[in-house]
Amino acid sequence: MVGVTADARPDPAVEDEHSPGRPAPGPVATRPRATLVAAGELLRALSAPIRIAIVLQLRDGERCVHELVDALDVTQPLISQHLKVLKSAGVVDGERHGREVLYRLVDEHLSHIVVDAVAHVEEE
Repeated sequence: MVGVTADARPDPAVEDEHSPGRPAPGPVATRPRATLVAAGELLRALSAPIRIAIVLQLRDGERCVHELVDALDVTQPLISQHLKVLKSAGVVDGERHGREVLYRLVDEHLSHIVVDAVAHVEEE
């Protein structure tokens, strides 16, 4: 097995196939522990089935809570609870329009994580 040294760096000219326009990530050994912890927290925020469904819904555009309730057939308090987790993790953001808050994905790259995970499971 070939070891990875801390000074091994990815070629910045090589793009990540799943995130066009972004350089491919380097070996884990080059990542600070704080980065790995933050990545773990992000993945934990995305780990609940309802939160995965919310992210998939938001890929198509902004949604308010009642639209998510209707689309996912779950209660409003449950949707709100999961949106709070996603918002705290920096996955979604909300903008108030009158009495409603429209939620959207903060970064489209996050939806790729969810789409790739779902696609992987569906391939099996």
